[in-house]
Amino acid sequence: MSYKISDACVGCGACARMCPVEAIDLKDNKMMIDESKCIECGVCAGVCPVGAPNID
Repeated sequence: MSYKISDACVGCGACARMCPVEAIDLKDNKMMIDESKCIECGVCAGVCPVGAPNID
């Protein structure tokens, strides 16, 4: 199971900048996680100012 980004996302990009495997990109004004790249490290959840990334 990988992380997913909820509708709380504000598109700030903090998670994408910190992702060690570059699994996060902006799509339609919301950050999206490529599940095939996600290593479930939790860095995205730790840096998100609104708590949008959650484990699925």
